[in-house]
Amino acid sequence: MGGAARNQNGVNKSARSAYNKFVSEITVTERIEKSAYITYLYNTLAEPVFRCGGKCELMFGDTRTALRIYADNRERLEELLVDRLTEIIGIGYKYSFLGKRLNVSLPRREKRLMAAALIAADFDGDKTYIRRKLEGAEEYSIDGFYNFRLGTLREKWGKIVDYVPESFSSPDLKRFCEFLVGESRRKIYLKGRQVFGENFAPLRRSRLTGSEDVETEIMLSDAGFVYCLGEVEESVEDFLRKYYAERAVFS
Repeated sequence: MGGAARNQNGVNKSARSAYNKFVSEITVTERIEKSAYITYLYNTLAEPVFRCGGKCELMFGDTRTALRIYADNRERLEELLVDRLTEIIGIGYKYSFLGKRLNVSLPRREKRLMAAALIAADFDGDKTYIRRKLEGAEEYSIDGFYNFRLGTLREKWGKIVDYVPESFSSPDLKRFCEFLVGESRRKIYLKGRQVFGENFAPLRRSRLTGSEDVETEIMLSDAGFVYCLGEVEESVEDFLRKYYAERAVFS
C-alpha cells in the first residue's frame, strides 16, 4: 500500500519510475517536528488510496516530511485528502493554539477536555472555511497554508479564547459540556477503549492532540448520545456520567 523513503532533500527520485503509470501525483509536506501529522495522513489514507488503485509514499528529509499520493484520477482522492487536512488544522493545529492561549485555572486533564470541547463546538464551521481555502491547490504545505492563508481563522480562535475568563472552573466546564451535548443529535459507540462513529468507522482524531485518548475522542466527536457496547472502564464510566448523564447508554 505504499512505503517510506529518505534522502537529504526529502525527495525519493529512485521510486518515481515505479509510479510513472499514475496520471496524478499529490504532495503534502510539513515541518519535520510536526511529522506526526503526515504519519496521520498516511495511516488514514493508505488503505482507501490502495482500494482506488493508487499508492502512498512517505518521505523524510532533514527539515521536512512529505506524503506523496499517486492515483489514476486526482478527483477520486482529493476530497478525502482535503477532509483529513481539515482535521489536521481544525483539530491538531487548533488544539495546539488553544493549549498556548487558554489561561484558565483547571487541572491539566480538564483543560485538555475543555480544548476538545471548544474544538468540537465549532468544528463544522472551521471545516467549511478551511476546505474553501484548500480547494484547488496543486501542492499542500500544511504549515505554510496555516501560517499564510488562515490568519482570519486564527483571529477568530483568539477571540474565542478571549471570551473565556481566567476564573473558568470545573463546574463551568461541566455546564458548557452539558450545553454542547444537549445541542447535538450525533450518535457514537464505545467498545472497550475504541470509539466508533455513526457508520461504525473507528474514530482516532484524538491522535492529532498528541496522544490517542478515549475521553478526548468522545469529546471531539461532538456526540449527543454515547452507546456503550459491553463493559466500560470505571474511569470512563465516571467521565460519561459526569459530562453526558442520561445521554450515555450502558448495556
